[in-house]
Amino acid sequence: MNRSSSTFPPAVATNLREPAPGRTRALLCCGVLAGPIYIVVGLVQALTREGFDLTRHDLSLLANGRLGWIQIANLVVTGLMTIAAAVGIRRSWRGVRGGTWAPLLLGVYGAGLVAAGIFVADPTLGFPPGTPNGPGPVTWHGLLHFVAGGIGFLGLIAACFVVASHFSADRRPGWAAYSRVTGVVFFAGFVGIASGSGNPATVLGFWIAVIAAWAWLSALSIHLYRHVERGPGLSPQPADRGGPK
Repeated sequence: MNRSSSTFPPAVATNLREPAPGRTRALLCCGVLAGPIYIVVGLVQALTREGFDLTRHDLSLLANGRLGWIQIANLVVTGLMTIAAAVGIRRSWRGVRGGTWAPLLLGVYGAGLVAAGIFVADPTLGFPPGTPNGPGPVTWHGLLHFVAGGIGFLGLIAACFVVASHFSADRRPGWAAYSRVTGVVFFAGFVGIASGSGNPATVLGFWIAVIAAWAWLSALSIHLYRHVERGPGLSPQPADRGGPK
């Protein structure tokens, strides 16, 4: 049977030629799991740490106090997992539209998470307990935390739109729209939290944006995982090896 490029979309055709599918699938698994780990670990802390208020405080503040090492580890580990997922996406989309910039921008987001864990956010708004109930002094590590987070968030937002461009070229309008909406939602949440107003609606809006972004990365990683060749001879090879550049 003749299998033309119309049968195998360009992105899938690239995946089928992956020389080390097991390694690529392992990297994409990191993208599937990073978000659930980040959210579950963060929410457990948010609900159990004394003085933490989901309507006032963002997760970065959990890096302070006696148990702050948990959130620091959460940021660093999930950041490294995001970088691993970016490598998996790069291997999956080699030679296709967005195959360079999407992984690079997601890697920037992962690196931003790692840096945000290393440079701890300043205590503020009454957390940890004993902190004045208002904006506190800004330290050098608190400033670097803010800069790292901002750069990482912008990388994630840009990645959403690059991925949307890839799926538009690949004639997958559902995925393209999902990626664009995720980018817009996260951008809105980032702008709100960056304003520093501490308004409960703003803080909760950012929580929603973070969950939406992690869900998008998990869904994208699952989608690509399903198209990675399982082993020699298990997936047909397309006759047309072309694709959008």
